[in-house]
Amino acid sequence: MLTIDVHNHYVPPEVADDARRGDGFDGMRTEVVDGQEWVVHRQGYRYPLLPAFHDHETRLAAMDERGVDVGVLSIAPTLFMYWTEASGAADFARRTNDALAAFAAEADGRIRPVANLAMQDPDAAVAELRRAVADLGMCGAQIGPVVGDLSLDDSSFRPLLAAAAELDVPLIVHPSNVGVRRGLGDFYLTNLVGNPLESTICAARLIFGGVLDELPGLRIVLMHGGGYLPYQFGRLDHGHHVRPEARDCAHDPSSYLTRFWYDTITHATEPLRYLIGLVGASRVVYGSDFPFDMAGGPYAEQLAGIELDPADDAAIRGGNAADLFGLKIEEA
Repeated sequence: MLTIDVHNHYVPPEVADDARRGDGFDGMRTEVVDGQEWVVHRQGYRYPLLPAFHDHETRLAAMDERGVDVGVLSIAPTLFMYWTEASGAADFARRTNDALAAFAAEADGRIRPVANLAMQDPDAAVAELRRAVADLGMCGAQIGPVVGDLSLDDSSFRPLLAAAAELDVPLIVHPSNVGVRRGLGDFYLTNLVGNPLESTICAARLIFGGVLDELPGLRIVLMHGGGYLPYQFGRLDHGHHVRPEARDCAHDPSSYLTRFWYDTITHATEPLRYLIGLVGASRVVYGSDFPFDMAGGPYAEQLAGIELDPADDAAIRGGNAADLFGLKIEEA
């Protein structure tokens, strides 16, 4: 059966080289600690710069080892650069997309890229999405749930969301932070709690803000099992019933759960089993977050202990992703 990983990340070699020279975009640099190279952002966030982020041979070998036939590859979300000056960010997004497309082109169809967009300039983001799909053959885009002080339901982003619906390509929503979120500075909570919380807020705003009503063709993929959204829908429904501020969506918030797709990264069997039971196998796609240290395991490891009929297993393993991203793949 075909296995497609929709959640894995890339750092262009050129970006890594600039950081090594101390000339990285937005002050990125690298340092070596105990023999391990790390990317260091000026805001404080750091992560190991593993060869699998940018080395072609290492990436494909890792896919073989993890049993992945095809990877939907996105830029490392630390490279969104939404906090930088707009024109420089737009140029950076174009360069990273060109690098990712070239990287994918050398993989004999095993890597399918999605675009990086400079969301602080919505007009430039629309133009780059259209270029990425039409000229680079990309099958969607990865965007953050927050751009500065604005969430995706803000009217300034509506043209981008509408363009994705028009082009019939999905948007992967992936949280991003290169500093420390308020109150979450200790224990790595800025990622452990902050990332899923940011996705949850974004999804709730898309629901309550009427965006999903306005754009019925919009397809959103939520990383990390949808954050907390699938586990607190009852509270959203209750608020919709009792609070006048929460009545702008046409239906109960829970009815929109199946408007999203969710990856399998929950790091535990019980929440993943619950998620599949709640939204149905047709809305769940395999993802690993490779090669970050917060990555989940291979498909068989993540789904271990969850009983699925063969059709549902094949769908989560790769069929849903192939349909969602419009991937025409011939199985060997």
